[in-house]
Amino acid sequence: MISARNITLAYGKRVLFDEVNINFIKGNCYGVIGANGAGKSTFLKILSGEIEPNKGTVDITPGERMSFLKQNQFEFDTCTVLNTVLMGHKKMWEIMHEREAIYAKADFSEEDGLRAGELEGEFGEMGGYTAESDAATLLSSLGIKDDMHASAMQDIPSNMKVRVLLAQALFGNPDILLLDEPTNGLDIETIGWLENFLAEYENIVLVVSHDRHFLDTVCTHVADVDRAKIKTFTGNYTFWYESSQLMSRQVNDKNKKVEEKRQALIDFIARFSANASKSKQATSRKKALEKLTIEEIEPSNRKYPGIIFQPLREVGNQILNVENLKKTVDGRTLFDKVTFSVNKNEKIAFISKDPSAVTHFFDAINEITVPDAGKFEWGTTITKAYLPVENGEFFTEGLTLMDWLRQYVPAHVTDADEPFIRGFLGKMLFSGDDIMKKTNVLSGGEKVRCMVSRMMLQNPNLIVLDQPTNHLDLESIQSFNEGCISFPGVVLLTSHDHTFMQTVATRIIELTPKGIIDRLMTFDEYMEDKRVQELRTEMYS
Repeated sequence: MISARNITLAYGKRVLFDEVNINFIKGNCYGVIGANGAGKSTFLKILSGEIEPNKGTVDITPGERMSFLKQNQFEFDTCTVLNTVLMGHKKMWEIMHEREAIYAKADFSEEDGLRAGELEGEFGEMGGYTAESDAATLLSSLGIKDDMHASAMQDIPSNMKVRVLLAQALFGNPDILLLDEPTNGLDIETIGWLENFLAEYENIVLVVSHDRHFLDTVCTHVADVDRAKIKTFTGNYTFWYESSQLMSRQVNDKNKKVEEKRQALIDFIARFSANASKSKQATSRKKALEKLTIEEIEPSNRKYPGIIFQPLREVGNQILNVENLKKTVDGRTLFDKVTFSVNKNEKIAFISKDPSAVTHFFDAINEITVPDAGKFEWGTTITKAYLPVENGEFFTEGLTLMDWLRQYVPAHVTDADEPFIRGFLGKMLFSGDDIMKKTNVLSGGEKVRCMVSRMMLQNPNLIVLDQPTNHLDLESIQSFNEGCISFPGVVLLTSHDHTFMQTVATRIIELTPKGIIDRLMTFDEYMEDKRVQELRTEMYS
């Protein structure tokens, strides 16, 4: 077990944690959630000892080993990939070197022999004799090929370094595992492997992630960081979100009788408990939910943005026709022979094994770049709004948010006064003096929220979204997701967020160097279809 006792941390007048008391128990996986800046990553660093709180202590059951996913990609530059993973088990690594030093002695003494015997015993108990093969298997599972294992960390791509550091954290079955955004830089297949790994993990896991599908798959509990406190709740992220929303509605419903409210909550818990039995975390999550009492459910204090796209007009019969589009970058074909038409009410997810392919495609159809070949044509009724993955060019001038958004008021709006502009900024939680902030000092998340305000202002009937969840907190992601589901127009999107893709898309188009794969199905159906997977292998070979 790991416990935080009276943890208090403040930076000047800003209090991150105030007298936090919390226990984390073996067999549970805790999803640490909270708004951007709430202190989620900081809390993990306090638990790991990397940050010293102003007050309070962290207690770990004696003899238990903790592992923390490091984010510093340059820390192990001179080490080989395999050794970097082995270093994740610090005690084993130290014993390995002490053994080697003793056996290398020219004047090997009786005392050395006794010490070597002790070390051999400890080394064996830790699984030292299979450590290298175990580390190699772990690396391979994370998509790092055998020929890279002996390479220096400084010589491998940055996206591979992220995977090596994840392997380092997972290596050796630590008793307490702290993971800060572990899915960053991972493809869908590798994320799936990690989900399965953690779903079967029997020790303590604390994970910070903005990937709701990942949190739902691996977590048995949610640790909510809010208002300088941390509370734990039974269930995964979706259970926490839906139960807290239900409780909020129950609290505000003055007409419903107490017994009716109670029965609604009981039915809700029973439904989620039944669904939990079908999940990868089946046993532990189902037991946890069955033990849950209604008193443990609390309404959320969170503020959710209002992301609502309201088309000024309906789309016509012709929306977008694409014929034989091709794009090559630095001699590498990103996509070719891209031909399709978009139909009414479609919400299409675009994917590719080369993530830059979709960005180049979206830039092409939005006339930001020119394709190498082919053509495309938009219907005359289409009013589109584009959220690009890179938005820096929109924020080079130091305008106030009010003046920045005013630039993008469409021609059909004749009365764009201050309350009108404030309304769109307010939907994205910019209130009061926030609107006087200068755009050149905004955080990544604030910039995306501004871009979404700009999109809503356009009253589009078609939206194009390139990685819409980047830099956003879970509240904004949830609202954005729900806004896209309820949007009556057409959506073209790509996202690393599994839940976003699964719940929004009704059609999948994969861009490959040899053409496209186009299927009317959900994202999960597409990824699980054996014929599709065989075709994908052919198209990339």
